[in-house]
Amino acid sequence: MNLTEQITGTVDRMEDLAEMVLRNPRVALELAPSAVKGYILHEGKQDTFAIHSPHKTLYDWTYKNEGSPVFRDLYRRAYKGQWNAEDLPWDTQVDPLDMQERYILPEKLNPVYGSKLYSNNKADNARLMHDIYGFLLSQFLHGEQGALFAAGFTVEATPWFGAKLYGATQVMDEGRHVEVFSKYIIEKLERLYPINDNLFVIIHALNNSPDWDIKFLGMQIMIEGLALGAFGLIYKFTKEPLLKELLKLVISDEARHVHYGVEALRDYYTKEVSEKVRRDREDWAYEVAVLLRNRFMFYEIRDKYYGERISRKGWEKMILESEIMREFHRVLFSRLIPNLKAIGLLTDRIRPKYEQLGVLEYENMKAADRLSLAELLAA
Repeated sequence: MNLTEQITGTVDRMEDLAEMVLRNPRVALELAPSAVKGYILHEGKQDTFAIHSPHKTLYDWTYKNEGSPVFRDLYRRAYKGQWNAEDLPWDTQVDPLDMQERYILPEKLNPVYGSKLYSNNKADNARLMHDIYGFLLSQFLHGEQGALFAAGFTVEATPWFGAKLYGATQVMDEGRHVEVFSKYIIEKLERLYPINDNLFVIIHALNNSPDWDIKFLGMQIMIEGLALGAFGLIYKFTKEPLLKELLKLVISDEARHVHYGVEALRDYYTKEVSEKVRRDREDWAYEVAVLLRNRFMFYEIRDKYYGERISRKGWEKMILESEIMREFHRVLFSRLIPNLKAIGLLTDRIRPKYEQLGVLEYENMKAADRLSLAELLAA
């Protein structure tokens, strides 16, 4: 990306932050340090970077404060459900340009499909889809690395010893997810994209928070909830056998992770915190939900292929009306809204904002922690 494109991208991202200020100045101020790191300094584009995490590490020398009995159940299920990444059929031949029999995603999920930007040249469309696969799966990989560190934080910061034991199994799960996604992207797709700015801001913000519940809310409920839905979506559509098998195993882990988050926060926000704290978390969750949606706006694809042919606003309108965004919108909020309701963060006060997003239709669906693996794969 040249200097002009970088400056333009920075201005666009700051416009996003300005819109957040109009929606909620307090949350915008809270996220501002992370936004500066991501949108202006572009630290997410560096190969490595450090984030200061000021949370407390809680030891329990009595080993009695187990918390919910569900934590122990999840712990047992987790170590019985461990799988070996090396057992996947890595010798499977993957052709990212195959759009006929073993495609990774069908052509109709190309975000420019059916628009004036869509090419009549099949080879061009296949190359574009190759980049779309790389972009999407790269963001999942980066989210899994964020989850790896966040799982470690929850082991340190959670007040319940039973939750610490389960959190230890999630660290192992996330390490395995990073292993399989990185191997698939680097060796099979050969398309590793940098972390999306919106995802960077979320990960930076929840890592930078001193509050243990923000780490649970941001990662276990929101990022993991999104991942659970998105992985199920790709599992549903893909004809590529290695990716399908990989996703089936990852989804079985992710279902436990979301259940863990819901169980940890179910009573906390409704019975243990002040009304002010609960309202603060409602506002924070809403702004992060918008960032998660914007994570799938495919700005990187626009910058690479169409930067001079369509304005950013025109691109956003097209993407929001595309088939793939409708699908992602559905799987994101059909997981997120019931989970927020389950933990007490979908009150009458915040509901109008989600209504403006057009997502309240999902509030009476089952929370992700109540879905079986078969239901998750079929959703």
